[in-house]
Amino acid sequence: MHVMDVIDELEVFDDVEPRSAAMNMAIDEALLQTASRPTLRFYRWARPALSFGYFGSFSDVADEESDRELVRRWTGGGIVLHGQDVTYSVILPHAASCPAPPRVIYSQIHGAIRAALPRHMDAALATHAAPKISEACFGNAVEADVLVDGRKIAGAAQRRTRAGLLHQGSIQHALPPDFRDTFAAALCASLRHASFHDELLQKAQGIAERKYATAEWLRRR
Repeated sequence: MHVMDVIDELEVFDDVEPRSAAMNMAIDEALLQTASRPTLRFYRWARPALSFGYFGSFSDVADEESDRELVRRWTGGGIVLHGQDVTYSVILPHAASCPAPPRVIYSQIHGAIRAALPRHMDAALATHAAPKISEACFGNAVEADVLVDGRKIAGAAQRRTRAGLLHQGSIQHALPPDFRDTFAAALCASLRHASFHDELLQKAQGIAERKYATAEWLRRR
């Protein structure tokens, strides 16, 4: 069963404009606040970036500040390097009434990634969590992460609010040009491609300025 089997349509935003780390996080939050249907967003980075989880310590990433744009995510999880990865988010608004718990959604989204990968990659989902060896997200596989030759290539973090569920993921492997389309189709058979309205981008800009772009948010722990 794919995660989107319980809904009729998936709205897809392939955000081709490279954006700042703060703006990328803010658009996801704005979508969570406003989306009326399940949404898939792919995004790009204006410069090499590093995101780390809501509960992470700034001291663990401070040495990267001169080389990468740093941002604290609203979701949990470890340290992720961005720029060469395929970064995406899935938003399941409360109005969509998706009954599955977050762990099941996590597994189903990663199952769709696995299904979308070329067969020669022989991908599998991790059956259990590996021992934690670092704060780097891709240094530690958890259950249902996507593995190729035993190495984690896809991980994610989630946050659930009254508005719904936000799932932020990264795929760190060379992928075919049509991967985004194949992944979207693996999530849901009925796709609706969309572009951002000015109102949503303005809302996201305000969130970025008040939250993700501030030193208070970045260094809060």
